Amino acid sequence: MIPIYAQEHDYSKYNVLAVDDIPLNLLLVQKMLSRFNFKIRTAANGQQALDAVAQQKPDLILLDLMMPGIDGFEVIRRLRENPETADIQIIILSALNSNEDIVKGFNAGANEFIMKPIIMERLLTCVVNQMQLVEAKGK
Repeated sequence: MIPIYAQEHDYSKYNVLAVDDIPLNLLLVQKMLSRFNFKIRTAANGQQALDAVAQQKPDLILLDLMMPGIDGFEVIRRLRENPETADIQIIILSALNSNEDIVKGFNAGANEFIMKPIIMERLLTCVVNQMQLVEAKGK
């Protein structure tokens, strides 16, 4: 259940970057978030994600871990090393779900970890919580 304050809030000023090498997963995330009117961009791999961040810094990244080339762990590491991107909220969306993978994700710098298959209420709650943190920082 999504908190009532979230349902009445306007999130159209926020940019979300969804990153996954499976197009259907990107469509699913876009559909789940559509009711909140986020500005959603997508990237199909780690390099595209880094390029998209360089073009326009998002407020939130929804990031898959298992991708060809630069994986999600490396994307997080690079973003956290750069002072310009170190403060971006990052939610991992991954089929990797061992304790080791979850700990590795948080140690890399993720703010949240959601296991696939994605449960819509969990995704929406996590996104809303991360957006509240962005607002608290003064977006």
